Amino acid sequence: MSNLARLGTHRHAFCQHGHSQRLIHSHQFKSVYQPILSPTHQKLVGYEALVRVSRDHQTVSPVALFERAAQLNQTPELDRHLLDLHLDNFSVHSHPAWLFLNINPGTCEHPEDALQRLAERCTLRGIQPEQVVLELIETASGDHQALMTFIHNAKMLGFNIAIDDFGVGDSNFERLWRINPMIVKLDRSLLVNAEHNCRARLLLESLIRMIRESGSLVLLEGVESDDQARIAIETEVDLLQGYCFARPSALSNLLAGQAEAELEVVIHRSRKVSLEDVQSRENYLRQLQLVIRKACRRLVQGESLPCVSDNLLALDGIQRCFLLDHRGVQQGSLARARDDVGYHQFNPLYQSAGACWKHREYFQNAQAFPERINCSRPYVALPDAKRTVTLSTAIDNPQGHRVMCVDIHPDELFAGQMTFPATL
Repeated sequence: MSNLARLGTHRHAFCQHGHSQRLIHSHQFKSVYQPILSPTHQKLVGYEALVRVSRDHQTVSPVALFERAAQLNQTPELDRHLLDLHLDNFSVHSHPAWLFLNINPGTCEHPEDALQRLAERCTLRGIQPEQVVLELIETASGDHQALMTFIHNAKMLGFNIAIDDFGVGDSNFERLWRINPMIVKLDRSLLVNAEHNCRARLLLESLIRMIRESGSLVLLEGVESDDQARIAIETEVDLLQGYCFARPSALSNLLAGQAEAELEVVIHRSRKVSLEDVQSRENYLRQLQLVIRKACRRLVQGESLPCVSDNLLALDGIQRCFLLDHRGVQQGSLARARDDVGYHQFNPLYQSAGACWKHREYFQNAQAFPERINCSRPYVALPDAKRTVTLSTAIDNPQGHRVMCVDIHPDELFAGQMTFPATL
């Protein structure tokens, strides 16, 4: 993150002590801490240490300061100064919470030296290494072996490891599994995209689930609005951080209390909206079941698919209806909604009369459970290459055994958050 205090990079030899004094003493530094919260426990569990810099009462970008320090070969001294500041302010308040500290990639090139120094400084201030979470950018170090050695030594000393900004750039699952961090912090861009794009939200949910199943906790940072918080909570993410709960500030009991109170309000609002969404989805499913049952009764009485499909195709999300025989062969053409895009574009797969779908999940489910309306898992349908859920049920009409199939685009329903049960 661009505005964070970074721990020591030891690539630059220290020189010109006077320059170091001028750089450090000509600026004013203030440690601030941003709360990290657990929505499950509904309480604060950690703080990320950040720095605010000023000179002559003018705000200075930490990035600009570190660039200047690098030019003067003073980065290690600046790092140590800020590290002492963060640890001193944190130890004074003795909070029972994790302290998240960002690690400069250069630190990993001299892991024993940097880590031993950090462990000693923590001990002097009564902070156990187990209370400290070292944040690393997984792709920032050019020396992978040095990074792995640093991580190994850090864990041996008791420090916890977090991967920062995962999900952008060259983030790599293979490296993630090798590092095996306690916490993975997802880049805020993933949450922002999920707020405006249902497919991005599905990908975010899948990413969180995959990381958790691999053995790491997931932290979503940069949560700045109620909508983003609700999305984060609904993904079952483990930890939250962002302006929605608290801005970085000096440590105090008031900061912790305000952050937890804001989390409680956000969770309450999220549950209320989620309950309303659930009720709307349940109403849709009930209506869908009634319309499909009615269409099936008319088919059993001998009416044709085009005659009985009008009410179905008028329902939101439904794109196509079709019939299969006992072998899974499609009988006739598709009955389609008027706005079915695939019909108006060139697609040699669209005209599917006579195609055999016996290998499809929806046909097999209808044969196994003929009395039910079965819902397939989402898949990409051939006629339009869109995410589709197919509902299917078996009937017997004057032409013989048939399977009635209804294609639905779930991304068009409830902002893409519609999920279908196995059966209606």
